[in-house]
Amino acid sequence: MKLGWLSLLWLPAVPAVAEARSVDLRPGLCGVVLPDPSSATVVRQGPYRCGTETPSATARGWLWLRLDATRLRGLQPGWRVAFDQTRFRKVALLVETGAGTRRTTLDQWALDGHWAPGGRLFFTIHDPGASVRGLYLGFEGVDDLSLIRRLDAQPADGPGSTDAPWLWIIGLFTGTVLSALCYNLVIGTNRQRAHRQWPYRRWYVLWASLSLLYGLIWSNVAGFLVPGLVGPVAVRIDYVLVGLLIAVGNGFFFALVDEDLLPAWLPRGGRLLGLAGIVAGVIASIGHPVPAVPSDRALNALAGIATLWVGLAGLVAVWRGSRAARFYLLGWGPVIVMLLARLGRNLGLLPSGDAIDMATFSAFAFEALVLSLAIADRFDRLRRERDQARAAHDIERAEARAVHLSAQTDFLTGLGNRKRFQHDITTLIASGHGFILYLADVDYLKQVNDRLGHAGGDALLHQVGEMLAQVAEAQGGFAARIGGDEFALLLRDDMMTGTAFDTVQGAAWHFAEERGIVSLSIGSARFPEDADTPDLLYQNADLALYKAKGLGRGRQQSYHPLLRIDRRAQAALATDAEAALRRGEFRLFLQPIVDLATRRIEAHEGLLRWQHPVYGLMLPHQFETVLGSGTIAPRIQAWVLESALEHLRDAKGSIGRLGVNFTSLQLAEPGAARRVLDRLAHHGVAPGMLCVEVTETVMLDRGAEAVVQTLHELSAAGIKLALDDFGTGFASLIHLRRLPIDTIKIDRSFIAGLSEDDRGAAAIIHAIVSLGHDLGKSVVAEGVETEAQASALRALGCRRGQGYLYGMPRAAAAA
Repeated sequence: MKLGWLSLLWLPAVPAVAEARSVDLRPGLCGVVLPDPSSATVVRQGPYRCGTETPSATARGWLWLRLDATRLRGLQPGWRVAFDQTRFRKVALLVETGAGTRRTTLDQWALDGHWAPGGRLFFTIHDPGASVRGLYLGFEGVDDLSLIRRLDAQPADGPGSTDAPWLWIIGLFTGTVLSALCYNLVIGTNRQRAHRQWPYRRWYVLWASLSLLYGLIWSNVAGFLVPGLVGPVAVRIDYVLVGLLIAVGNGFFFALVDEDLLPAWLPRGGRLLGLAGIVAGVIASIGHPVPAVPSDRALNALAGIATLWVGLAGLVAVWRGSRAARFYLLGWGPVIVMLLARLGRNLGLLPSGDAIDMATFSAFAFEALVLSLAIADRFDRLRRERDQARAAHDIERAEARAVHLSAQTDFLTGLGNRKRFQHDITTLIASGHGFILYLADVDYLKQVNDRLGHAGGDALLHQVGEMLAQVAEAQGGFAARIGGDEFALLLRDDMMTGTAFDTVQGAAWHFAEERGIVSLSIGSARFPEDADTPDLLYQNADLALYKAKGLGRGRQQSYHPLLRIDRRAQAALATDAEAALRRGEFRLFLQPIVDLATRRIEAHEGLLRWQHPVYGLMLPHQFETVLGSGTIAPRIQAWVLESALEHLRDAKGSIGRLGVNFTSLQLAEPGAARRVLDRLAHHGVAPGMLCVEVTETVMLDRGAEAVVQTLHELSAAGIKLALDDFGTGFASLIHLRRLPIDTIKIDRSFIAGLSEDDRGAAAIIHAIVSLGHDLGKSVVAEGVETEAQASALRALGCRRGQGYLYGMPRAAAAA
């Protein structure tokens, strides 16, 4: 280590003699901005301003500098004007002697023979200094004079004494860094597993490569290999490399040091500084949108801040016992000192000259040598010790975490359990931030358990849990399983939340060789709009869930205060239903199904109504709780069938075939088909006059296999089958294949789309009609309300329709 510090002490002395013999031309500098082209006379006689009024940059025209020719008297022929390279479009030198004036102009892309090691450009003057009456240096499109820190006249024997030390330093720097780089690449090749395990190796190789590239380009030594890689081109590349060095240097340190020893803000800040360094380097390179001087200053400031940040992090790590950080600071100490010295020089706090630059590259070479030797041995040993300690610590922490999570985790799905849910919803409400509580029930879980066993049901719950976890993660929320088939999600209240479950509804799930479709009934309530306590919010979401189930599974419902009123009303209606049967308050209404071309009535559909003594005529959705009851509902459905058969008997064929909606409760009971056929025989009605209408939810409800068996028996006996609300479910085509369906009834939502000029609705209707006809099935369009819809349906090939256009549902006697 002493060797490294000594190298920094003696290296600055190498160019001291050459610098002492050079003539500084910055004192007495005057400048003027002139248009292009300008004659030599105009340049000589321009309105120059001196001192603090000297212009420093120009985007258009030329910036000419008048140099003090009186300082050149001691120079022999062959001396040269040398200056730091910066960005410009063109540079020119105008020399005035007793024999006249001579102008030399160079383009930024043609600087051959005018560059020197040390990052400098020059013009050679073959006149003795004493004969020079005027000396003018001009730039077109120069960044800023403040970025040219050295401007001097070098004696005829000066260039050699100035270039040689630079060639020696860069040669030593290149050889050392290349050796270190190759050594580490060999280590990485021979220890591929370790190389992949320790990312700091890759960071080091990248840092050394960038350092080597920066040193060669900054010093112009790369010009020996690529002649055009000097001048403004080199300056632009240097800016980018500095930004990358800031980022990679930070990355190397924080990959090397155990981040568990550091406060989280230190590595996070280091990464942000690295990213800022890259951005600042690119901006400084292109010079837009920030001008040259501010972007240069910003990049230098970031380099200094990043260096100090790494130093601070290193001290913190050392203080907390990191041996790797201690060794890092020892190896990088010279580099950090010289980077800060270079920053001070760039900001004008230290004098210009080659000493600091040479010492910087010496420090880089020293650092590369030391760390390359240590990285293969000592760092590996330190990492092994650290990993052993970390493994023990991780085991202890994992055990503690497992104990903690076991009390708050549902082990079937891996989601939170009810206890975790209660904690999270209480915490969210206490924070005051708005959110939505979703309660989701898995539809048809009992049927899955009955058909596939509890292992199949567990598979369904597990896969639904994974899907809901992805929804919660995407929305930045939380998911829990709080009951057998019930899940809860807490999601942010934003515009995208309403579609959060689109990827889950209808998604496929599997168990062994079985495949199924996920169906969720979902209810939601908002905080604080719908409730401001956990219990009330849960109750309101549960009311919405109950409503969603009543709408027919696979639905989503938001809470509304009317739901609470509706819940009470439904409970009251359930009590009234028993008496309603005795009093004969239920009615069967008929709606015609017609030929769309002739309007001739071909059949009817029977629709249930309740003539309530208080509420008046009620539609089925208004007493859905009653129809979902396992006690009174079967008796109501039996009344509907009996009433329909009586009307068929009495009409003696005048109303055509009559369609009746059947539920899963009716169809899944043992002997269901036999009972229907017995009632047909009792009333003397031919089986072909009855059409059993079912929806897709019937196929998915309790006892699905028994339902399918009943439908096959009814079809075999001559009863017609219709699939209602076709196109709204998840498996319409599967049902067409499984069931002996005679009629497809297109859901009214597609028909409504025809009035809205919905091309998608028309395309779907056309596809359904074509499919039905190809399969030899009758197709009926539901909800036809306008002549325009009827005309469009005829054009799409649909032959039958049903809706208000052809008749409102009327009492059976009136029909």
